[in-house]
Amino acid sequence: MSHENKDAPKTESLNFIERIIEEHNETGKFDNKVLTRFPPEPNGYLHIGHAKAICINFGIAQKYGGKTNLRFDDTNPMTEETRFVNAIKKDIQWLGFEWEKLLFTSDYFDTLYEYALKLIQDGLAYVDFSSPKVMDEEKKQGKASAYRNTTPATNLAEFEKMKNGDYEVGTCILRLKIDMEADNRNMRDPVIYRILKTPHHRTGDKWCIYPMYDWAHGQSDSIEGITHSLCSLEFENHRPLYDWCQEKLDIYRSQQIEFSRLNLDYTVTSKRKLKELIELNLVNDWDDPRMPTLSGMRRRGYTPASIRDFIERAGVSKRDQYIALSSLEGSVRDDLNTTAPRVMGVLNPLKVIITNYPEGQVEDMTVDYHQKDESMGNRVLPFSREVYIEKEDFALEVNRKWRRLAPGKDVRLKGAYIIHYTDHKTDENGEITEVHCTYYENSRSGQDTSGIKAGVIHWVSIEQALPAQVHLYDRLFSDQNPTGHDVDFKEFLNPESLTTVNAYLEPSLATAESGAAVQFMRLGYFCVDTDSTKDNLIFNRTVTLKDSWAKKNK
Repeated sequence: MSHENKDAPKTESLNFIERIIEEHNETGKFDNKVLTRFPPEPNGYLHIGHAKAICINFGIAQKYGGKTNLRFDDTNPMTEETRFVNAIKKDIQWLGFEWEKLLFTSDYFDTLYEYALKLIQDGLAYVDFSSPKVMDEEKKQGKASAYRNTTPATNLAEFEKMKNGDYEVGTCILRLKIDMEADNRNMRDPVIYRILKTPHHRTGDKWCIYPMYDWAHGQSDSIEGITHSLCSLEFENHRPLYDWCQEKLDIYRSQQIEFSRLNLDYTVTSKRKLKELIELNLVNDWDDPRMPTLSGMRRRGYTPASIRDFIERAGVSKRDQYIALSSLEGSVRDDLNTTAPRVMGVLNPLKVIITNYPEGQVEDMTVDYHQKDESMGNRVLPFSREVYIEKEDFALEVNRKWRRLAPGKDVRLKGAYIIHYTDHKTDENGEITEVHCTYYENSRSGQDTSGIKAGVIHWVSIEQALPAQVHLYDRLFSDQNPTGHDVDFKEFLNPESLTTVNAYLEPSLATAESGAAVQFMRLGYFCVDTDSTKDNLIFNRTVTLKDSWAKKNK
């Protein structure tokens, strides 16, 4: 499907990738077609950095009426598993994107092998029996291998032996014959095949030689007819090799374009390091809500819309991006502020007895889910003589600005009545365990004739309150750059990244489904955890109402 430039934004508002595509459409380079691909390796879970690549590849294609393939780069059977394939597919769909074709690099193993044979026949590839140490040293020195000028016939025979399993792992590799004196070390006869006698998750024991990413990448793009191969900036120095292979094979020429990676402060995205945290039981799994994985963010309550918004705000550039985690949290707040119903939950309960309220009486109070969005409707909450409030909402000594409960300070229970302090009880340690109040009978919300001005706090009726386990998540690391020091990154793990409390929630939450997002009034945004059940409610704090981390770490 072609893209008409008249429908595109003005040139000034285009990012550099869009400007390239606009130029291609003007010149007809790809017949006004756009076909991109997202090529994850199925050896772990996607993280926030991958979200940028997903949004760019799928978003660019959508904008120009094109399509995007999902191709799994499954060239290393030692680390890849089908469960990672399924997790990646789920994450992409959760973000709101659909691929045109679901493909695997292993679909092209036969073709890639034939391509390698052609280059060997053309004298452009050779089998090298040098040790890795020797090869590395020769590469540094720009020195040719002793095997570099082996005849094509010999190389074809040796490559066939590699394919047939005649050699053990590490005995030899297949290299391209390019330029050992090139300034770009990626062009110094790079390895394109190695021996791995490990069953593949799709092809089983058919192959014992596997293509390297640099070899599989460009040729797979060409096979699929990818027009614009969008990848992160670390592959910029690999582009000459990408172009060289397609040119020498005389196959369809895709164009590789690199964009900057997304780096968040207080965050580690290295799969190896994240796996280490899991193996050491420092986090629960890949979907631990403290992890930067998309599955972890989903479980924590981050929304697809908020992640897409964050990526859009970050923009597309050629310069490495270092972005504050608070920016991502801001996008989450903005989205949930609009979409999350307001409910009441008490995380640090303090018992309040309304002494002049009739014992045994229960009133139904109708409370809106969102004061600014009537379409969310309302629910009926029970009100009784004994309620829980937050301990932080009562104090014996306060200043003039205090708007919560205290001696001489009235306060409204949200959607119910205004109450007045009369007394309190303490335990043997002097801790307040119970507060006694009276209520103003003519102060019921919606029918108030008392004329009393009071602050508003949340509450739950004790008899009908739902007990729940609430996980209060915070940043996993306490340092802005955990991997930027001479000490182990684990030294910067935040010991307060998870606090679990026993809370009491309003009864309307009894039927809340897994993943459902709500705002606990005055406390933050929360969601129902995947392990939550009717008999064991579990909620996760997604994000606080305000950026408390910045204030705490001033």
